[in-house]
Formats: sequence, C-alpha cells, structure tokens
Amino acid sequence: MPACYYIYGMEFFTKIDIPRPGFGIDYTKKLAFFGSCFADNISAQFSSRKFQVLSNPFGTVYNPVSLAAQVKAVAEGRVFGDGDVFQDTRCDGLWHCWDAHSSLSGKTREECIDKLNAAAAKARDFLQKADVVFITLGTAFVYYLKDSGKPVSNCHRQDPSLFTRRMISVEEVAEALESIADSLRRLRSQDWIPRSARNDAGKDSRDMHIVFTVSPLRHMADGAHQNSLSKATLMLAVEKVMKRGTEIAMVASLPRNDIASRASAGVYSRICEAQQSCALRNDNTHYFPSYEIVMDELRDYRFYADDMVHLSKTAEEYIFERMVDTYCSDATRENIARVEKFLKMANHRIVNADSPATAEFQKKLAAQAASLEKMIPGLNLSDY
Repeated sequence: MPACYYIYGMEFFTKIDIPRPGFGIDYTKKLAFFGSCFADNISAQFSSRKFQVLSNPFGTVYNPVSLAAQVKAVAEGRVFGDGDVFQDTRCDGLWHCWDAHSSLSGKTREECIDKLNAAAAKARDFLQKADVVFITLGTAFVYYLKDSGKPVSNCHRQDPSLFTRRMISVEEVAEALESIADSLRRLRSQDWIPRSARNDAGKDSRDMHIVFTVSPLRHMADGAHQNSLSKATLMLAVEKVMKRGTEIAMVASLPRNDIASRASAGVYSRICEAQQSCALRNDNTHYFPSYEIVMDELRDYRFYADDMVHLSKTAEEYIFERMVDTYCSDATRENIARVEKFLKMANHRIVNADSPATAEFQKKLAAQAASLEKMIPGLNLSDY
C-alpha cells in the first residue's frame, strides 16, 4: 500500500503504516474496551455491527493510574462495600464512588454498592474469556485526594479544594500499564504459561491480546502545550513498555543453560522476577496508532465535532475502518458488510406495524437473521 495518496501527481496526505499483528478479530472473538470516551466511541462501532463487546464497565476513565486500579479490582474479585462510597451532601445527595463514573452512582448507599458489584462481576466474567482488550489512554494528568493521596477516576463535581492534580511521569504511566497487563493476564489464566513452554504449539490457544492506543481527543482545558506534553508522556510510556516486553521475550526464549550462564551479570534474577510477575510479552501486547491517524491522516477540523475537540462521526468511522483493515481478514470484512446490509434493512422505518406486508417483512428478516447466524460463527442477531 503506498504511503501517500496522489491525484494528478498531487500529494494529499500521508497514510500511517500499521504492521499486521499476529492475531485477528472475527465474530467469535470477545472484545473489551477500557479508557476514555474514545474507547466508548470505537467500541460502539464494533457493537453496532454485533460483535461481542464489553465497554468501560465502571464508566469512562481517562488516566492510566485509575485504569490500573479498576482492572486490578476486577482481577482480584474485589467486593465493594460501605467504605468505597460516599454521599454528596453539598449538592444532589447521591452516593458516589471515587473509582467509578457517575453512571454507577445511586440514590442510596446500597444502590450504589450494588451497581459497583454488578459491574465488577460482569467485567470479570467477560474478561476471563476475552480475546482482545483495547486500552485507550486519554491523559497523564491525575487527580488525587488531598487527605489520603488516593487517585480518583472521577471527581463527581466535588469541591476542587479536595484534590491535588499533577501530570505523572513516563515511568509512572509505564508501571500502570504493566499493572493493567498483569491483572488482565491473571484474570485470563491464573496459571499463565509462556508460549515457548506449551504443548499446543501451532494451535489457537485463544490468548488474550492487549492493544494500547492513545486517544486523539485533545484535553484543551489543560492548554495546548500541556495537552501535548500529556499525550507525549503516554506515548513514551507505551514505547517503554513495548521495549521491555521485547527484551523479556528475547531472553525468555533462550535455552535455560544460556540464561543461567549470565547469572553472574545479574540478568537471571531480573528475568525470573519479570516472568514471575507475568510481565509484558511482546507476542500479545500491541499498539494501535489512533492518535497518529487523526494527527496525520485526518489533520483537518472537518473531522471534528462542533466543539472542535471531539471527533466527528466520519472520523470515528474512518478509524474503525482502519482497525478492521488491521485486525480483520478479507472473509471477516465481507461478513461485516453482510451484517451491515442486514441491519440497514432491519432498521427500515415501519409505517403500519399491523399490516400484512409488515408481518411478511418481519418473517423475511427472521429468516435472513437465521441464515446469517448459520453462515457466520459467533454472530448473534437475537436483538436486531
């Protein structure tokens, strides 16, 4: 594929080169999305085409520290209780949790706790079977409670004097990303075994793949320069984590006696520690350049919403298409087109719901849904 598009010799934009990953997405795969509102928007693109999707069970979250805390809570089977919620006595009287979005708040303490535990249980059940988890990073700025130093996912419009705010370092972001990956792998398989040590070589082991991406949505409240520094911090941290994964994977692939021979240099203990903590492996940790696509391929305000910060529907759909091109085979892309065609017909406006023509139309839809489900493994059109 050429790097640039030309019309009559004119160069219009540079197309980001995205390497093919060692895995694919189809309708049999379970896809989870965590992170900023960009994660919600892209997950909706997959969900609307009837993929199996989990999106932000605790609501949108922008910073990697809070993301790590959420995923860890799910992995450890945390049960939320009275100490995890508080009442807003200065405004609406609702009960909130610092670790969750206001969509999980409640009119009573019990309602809020029930929502939190239901979300955690749903997420745990899904992630234990998940095939691909997309982690979308929005900002390196984190809010902390002054009295406890606890990072918060959502400030719930509380008094600003309760918080301190700072941009965390590249190393702090990297530690959060490694924590996320570690928690996800422990969830997927408590007895995780390196690929090189398995007896199922060449088979579909249904490993969980983790894809990091940086949200292209700008946090302009931080100011243009601070937003740029924040995004750069996130990208540097992802790069740091990916390099660590490569290093660990290379050394872990060496014969045991070769590793032991390097013990005097202090390498062996480092590798053991990394392996025991389920450190990142390069074969199932990836990066998708959402930020770069918007900055280089869609560098025009026509691809933004009216607020000039969020992306337009056209931009979201374009990024989805780039993801499909990256992660889906030709056969899967054809299946997506079939599903889109069916859904367009299913969403046809009904004028008279009681007419014989409508009854015949519904019968035709049901038959086509059954035919598609039989043709496409993993597809579920029960709620079309």
